[in-house]
Amino acid sequence: MTAATTIATGSPPDLDAFREQARAWLREHVPAPSPVTDIEAARAFQAALYDAGFAGITWPQDVGGRGLSTAYQQAFSDEEAEYELPTYPFTIGMGMCGPTVNDLGTPEQRTRYLPRLLRGEDIWCQLFSEPGAGSDVASLQTRAVLDGDSWVVDGQKVWTTNAQWADFGALLARTDPDRPKHSGLTMFVVDMHAPGVTVRPLKDMSGRAPFNEIYFDSVRIPADAVIGEVNGGWHAAVTMLGHERVSIGSRRRPKTNPLDFTAITALAQRLGVSGEPATRERLAELYARERVLELFNVRLRQEAAAGIAPGARGSVAKLAGSMLARLAVDTVGEIAGPEIVAWDPEDTTGAAVALGINSTPSSSIAGGTNEIQRGIIGERVLGLPKEPSVDKGVPFRELKVGTQK
Repeated sequence: MTAATTIATGSPPDLDAFREQARAWLREHVPAPSPVTDIEAARAFQAALYDAGFAGITWPQDVGGRGLSTAYQQAFSDEEAEYELPTYPFTIGMGMCGPTVNDLGTPEQRTRYLPRLLRGEDIWCQLFSEPGAGSDVASLQTRAVLDGDSWVVDGQKVWTTNAQWADFGALLARTDPDRPKHSGLTMFVVDMHAPGVTVRPLKDMSGRAPFNEIYFDSVRIPADAVIGEVNGGWHAAVTMLGHERVSIGSRRRPKTNPLDFTAITALAQRLGVSGEPATRERLAELYARERVLELFNVRLRQEAAAGIAPGARGSVAKLAGSMLARLAVDTVGEIAGPEIVAWDPEDTTGAAVALGINSTPSSSIAGGTNEIQRGIIGERVLGLPKEPSVDKGVPFRELKVGTQK
């Protein structure tokens, strides 16, 4: 038995010993950061991470996880923050799809999909948003019609992260248009390599293509691919969105992030403005918000380990994360001044900052807009009255939503 196998399958180690194991393993195995995503290298690294016992640390043992407490996950997260792990292709599966399958999937689905996800054998994407249904996900029009022992799916999804690499997707589709919009939905596992699935990249202002649009043309899905219950897709969607918002809000930025407190402080020192009162005030606020968000996410993870679902409080983490990103952009803009639009082409730090600035607006949209998060927090956390709804109880086919007329 190898040392890695001993770590993965042995009794829970002392927390300090676990942290030291993680530190030593990361020091030896994390490759140098690369601007290009190498999928095969990412799969190999995820497999090595799993073999070493550092993938699925808190996941149940019956699906390949270690079943350890969140304290161990926190310890590993602290250590990995020193590096830039090549695991980006697995973020959707590990943070959103996998936890939802674990919560709502059948025993067969959990056994079939989750160990492969942990080992890096499969990449997942989330198929919710549509051209006519962004923040109002329940207005989606992709249809799934039962035909014998399978479902036939037709429609379009958009803004789908990682779809260009995905093996499977968690698809939300309308299965009963005669029900109100929230109650006629079903979630499915869809094979992204199935006939009739077309993935097309969408470039952003940086020239990268992190998003995709997907077309479904008479795609057949087995009847046993339903996650949860038929026409119970909204519950499955809310479950996944809860995981998504916690995942996005709690995502730790690597030390190489050019828009965190440490990097921006170093930039201020380099430019000779770190001693100015206005700069010190902005940096202090940035530090305080980073720390508060970190502590809030620790609390959510501890509560989850104790069986307390984050629920709507996941929206707090998501909103705070996007607001923190905006504060970082504003802070670096004030510190850098005119250089913010005229970096030296040889200055890699400037290029990284510019890319971070261009990418930041998406943080207020991905996973639900800031406005949507504030509405959720107001209604479900603070107990404020719900917004008036004119479509409650109305069959979906009678609504004029999205592109439906």
